[in-house]
Amino acid sequence: MIVLDGVAKTYASLLGRRVDAVLDVSLEIAAGEVLGIAGPNGAGKSTLLALLLGFVRPTAGTVRIDGLAPRTFVERYGVSYVPELMALPPTWTVQDALARLARLSGVPADRVTSEVDRVIEALAIAEHRGKRLRALSKGNFQRVGLAQALLLDARVVIFDEPTHGLDPVWTQKFRDFVGAMRRADRAIVIASHNLDELERLADRVAIIDRGRIQRVVTMKGGDAADRMAYRLRAAAGAALFVAHLDGASIDAGGDVDVPPMELVALNAGIAAAIAEGALLASMTPRESALEQAFHSSVGHGD
Repeated sequence: MIVLDGVAKTYASLLGRRVDAVLDVSLEIAAGEVLGIAGPNGAGKSTLLALLLGFVRPTAGTVRIDGLAPRTFVERYGVSYVPELMALPPTWTVQDALARLARLSGVPADRVTSEVDRVIEALAIAEHRGKRLRALSKGNFQRVGLAQALLLDARVVIFDEPTHGLDPVWTQKFRDFVGAMRRADRAIVIASHNLDELERLADRVAIIDRGRIQRVVTMKGGDAADRMAYRLRAAAGAALFVAHLDGASIDAGGDVDVPPMELVALNAGIAAAIAEGALLASMTPRESALEQAFHSSVGHGD
């Protein structure tokens, strides 16, 4: 559905220096897919989203959504977009802001009120509908942003740091929100620093650094789960786990640190240790699979 082919975007700084924000990015995002984008600050995530939305044109390469240039697609069909920080007049009320945004999204005049009521209910912000935007907390303001994304029944949905400012309850609800938005003819793109969030939500995660896609990680049973580091807690026989798991060691707390290894080798080592009398009390990843992929792909930054 979305195809980026050899895309680059170069800016000139105020001092005339060349700034390569995005370099030779080729990526396909299928209809029905949720794609995550992760990377350190300054990696090129914002420029990549701007290219997808048609806010800027590539210096080289092409971006196509259903065969159309992004700006053309947006003008014909619309895109639901939640920026990290919305810029709206602070004197507008929640009700007024959503009504105006509904009209800008092309909602027919006779349906504006019902559609605004629907999204206000969906994001549980009815008690705030008469408040001015400047009076909202960061989390409630972000929920207004999520509400406006529901006004348009778009086939492309783009989120930029969507849980910024949300409390843990609404962070969880956002996951349900994305699950409900999944559709066979819809592509969803989520740019986030929250790797745990992307691991839960995305089918694949593109890791970008210094303007380039360093790696695309397949989640949910894909290549992200092949090699993980673990921490084992032994009720007995910690030394046996160390003996049978290559590279394992006992930390200061008495737990067994296991380096990344293939699942077959991991299971074989644990089974051998247990066969000799070791008892496994618990086993947890030292890092999530995506965190490991991220740290191995990004050489600097956050």
